[in-house]
Amino acid sequence: MNNLEIAQAAKLRPIADVAAEAGLIDADFEPLGRFKAKLTTEGIARLKQNGKRGKLILVSAITPTTKGEGKTTVTIGLSQGLNKNARAISATREPALGPIFGVKGGACGGGYSQVLPMEDINLFFTGDFPAITAAHNLLSAMLDAHVHHGNALGIDLKTERWPRTLDMNDRALRSVITSLGGATNGPAREGSFVITPASEIMAILCLSRSLADLKENLGNIVAAVNTSGAPVTARDLKADGAMTALLRDAIRPNLVQTIEGGLAFVHGGPFGNIAHGCSSILATECALGLADYVVTEAGFASDLGAEKFLNIVCPRLGYGPDAIVLVASIKALAHHGEGNLEAGLPNLFRHLSHLQAYGPKVVVAINRFADDTDEDHDIVKSACAARGVLAVTCNPFGGGGEGCLELAEAVATAASEPSTFTPAYTETQTIEEKLTAIVQKVYGGNGVVFEGTSRKDLSWLKKHGYADLPVCVAKTQYSFSDDAARTNAPTGFDLHVKGLRASAGAGFLVVTCGEIMLMPGLGKAPTAQQIDVDADGRITGHF
Repeated sequence: MNNLEIAQAAKLRPIADVAAEAGLIDADFEPLGRFKAKLTTEGIARLKQNGKRGKLILVSAITPTTKGEGKTTVTIGLSQGLNKNARAISATREPALGPIFGVKGGACGGGYSQVLPMEDINLFFTGDFPAITAAHNLLSAMLDAHVHHGNALGIDLKTERWPRTLDMNDRALRSVITSLGGATNGPAREGSFVITPASEIMAILCLSRSLADLKENLGNIVAAVNTSGAPVTARDLKADGAMTALLRDAIRPNLVQTIEGGLAFVHGGPFGNIAHGCSSILATECALGLADYVVTEAGFASDLGAEKFLNIVCPRLGYGPDAIVLVASIKALAHHGEGNLEAGLPNLFRHLSHLQAYGPKVVVAINRFADDTDEDHDIVKSACAARGVLAVTCNPFGGGGEGCLELAEAVATAASEPSTFTPAYTETQTIEEKLTAIVQKVYGGNGVVFEGTSRKDLSWLKKHGYADLPVCVAKTQYSFSDDAARTNAPTGFDLHVKGLRASAGAGFLVVTCGEIMLMPGLGKAPTAQQIDVDADGRITGHF
């Protein structure tokens, strides 16, 4: 059976029963139907203040192929494995519609390591993404209305302003002309769209700890600049209150269940290549207040989502993970070795070196696929052992929690060992020094080259007080470099910065590199062509 057939054949438990078994009381959550729920504000407060903090496990991966290496599947399978002997909860990200209808698929895991109800989670879920999209576009509309009605804030009409957003891969919206049709529609100008996971609102939601914090952060958004070059914020436009109202419920973490009936959190946005790509801080903290182990994932490979989790999210949390899992697959290693498994091992070693530098112990999880051989797995295990690293075969797809018991034991042992956590750079370093640290410590490259208008962007950020913020690099997921064609473990390269901007509400700087785009496009034969629904409402062709 495929993922969807396995998910549809599963017998779901009422979410109230799942929540109660995990230690939640009725006042902690609000059911949304039989199988989904959101934490209440009271529940969030109780879980954050109950004095309990479980072990935090971060799951990342080597540089992926186009289909991914099963990082989410391993995350859920590992939580199910840990749950056999302790209380474990997975904290994963919500799927975006773009990849669901594009190539990569959903974000619920796979096989017998899924979060359910899969169709609901992948298609609108609890309405968080539509709320984020609406809040983002409300600011766009209020900005344009302000300009139309006299422009009292003196917004510079010649500079780029806050874009619009849509949760769909749509290349036609990357660059658009807006306000056509005469003076009543405003001055015609160039505009753009970003996909919803790349919206700053998504990052703000994921990095805010309360409604008050959310409103404060939304108000800090730089929506435009005035004719003197100074920032104009969402607070200046009086948009922060209404935006917060739209996000009032979206900030509350979502509760679902694994295919084995354990509690799971699904909250926050994906896309570690063009966003920070991590589950929300609230989901992480609340899960830690319930469980002995919380297994969370970060988008794409360790040079993207994990780097951002470790250098942006962990300083907000005030602590790092207790252990790190690096997911590898035989097919991906062979891909990086141009068909030769051993030749692709340097990619694994580069990711290992990066993650080990933070302090917590790293365990390699070799995600078993149906056509793998034991010999290939032994090659990877021996290569890791020679570097003093434990590599464990796991089969979350075919075996669920049982297929991850050895991995669960290894991770529990690793998490029990004391460690210190050290980020890759400090707040007091300059923007150039932070980027250079990432290029050298994480990517294995030489340095940074600022191209085009990026030098001007850099000067503006320093002048207006944003230099102390951490950096969120947007680049290809297929290489350590900013060139997707440079696979495996390239050396001797520079990071080419095309632009920088302040995501002041989220509290970081977005650094756009190479040919990365914030609005993807659909391929020639997208998955959307296969998805259908029968007369009984049963979805087919999805996954």
